[in-house]
Amino acid sequence: MVIAEGPARRDLVWETRFVMLAFLFPAVASAVILLVQHVSGVGNITRFPTIVAGHPVTNLVVGVFEYVGVAVVVPLALLLLTRTGQSPSTLGLGWPRFVQDIWPGAGLALASFVAEIPVALLLSPVLAHDSTAVNRISIGHVPDYYVIWGIAMSAITAIAEEVLVNGYLITRLGQLGWTPRSALILSLALRTSYHVYYGLGFVLTIPFGYLVTRSFQKHHRLNRSIAAHFLFDAVLSTIAILS
Repeated sequence: MVIAEGPARRDLVWETRFVMLAFLFPAVASAVILLVQHVSGVGNITRFPTIVAGHPVTNLVVGVFEYVGVAVVVPLALLLLTRTGQSPSTLGLGWPRFVQDIWPGAGLALASFVAEIPVALLLSPVLAHDSTAVNRISIGHVPDYYVIWGIAMSAITAIAEEVLVNGYLITRLGQLGWTPRSALILSLALRTSYHVYYGLGFVLTIPFGYLVTRSFQKHHRLNRSIAAHFLFDAVLSTIAILS
C-alpha cells in the first residue's frame, strides 16, 4: 500500500533514514576500518579476536556477548513496523516451519553457493594479477569448539540483516511507492556496503543478497530469508574452523 503524500509519508521517510543509519553506520565503519587495515598491511585481522587472553572459553562467551550488539536495532525496527500495521506474523517472522521456511531456506543457501562459482571464476584473473585485491579475514588458531561462536555469529547476523534489510527496508520502500526493482537495487547496494572489507570479494555477496531479497518480495517469509542466511554463514564458518 502506498502512503499518501503529506506529513505521514515524510515522517516515514525520515524514520527509514534514521533506522538505516543506526543499523548501517557501525557496520560500514567497521568494514571500512578492516579494509584500511588490509590496504595498509596491518596483520592479525581475525574473525575471532582475542578479548580475554589465555582463557579461550571465556573469550568465546565474551565474544558472543559483544557480537549481540549487531542486532540491537532489530526490536526497534519491529516495533516501528508494528505501529504501521506490519506485525511480525505478517512479515513471516515467528517460529520457523520446515516446509515453508527451513527447507526453502536451505535451497536458497545452496543456490547462493552455486551462483558464486561463476562470480569467483570472473574474479580469478584479477586475483592472479593482484592477490591483495581480496581481503581474506583469517579464522586464526582457535579450538574446534569455537564452532559455537561461529554458529552464534551466523544466527545474530542472519536475524539482524534480514529483519533490517528485508523485513524493514523492503517493506517501508514498498509503502513509500518504490518499485520492487528499485527497492531490490537499493537493498543490494546497502548489503554490499558493509562487506567492503572483503575488497573486490564483496561482489561474492551479491548473488545471495539478490536471491533472499527476491524471495522475501515474492513470498513475504522473513523466516525463510533468515534460515537461508544462517545456513549459508554457518556452513562457511564451520568448514573454516574445522578445516
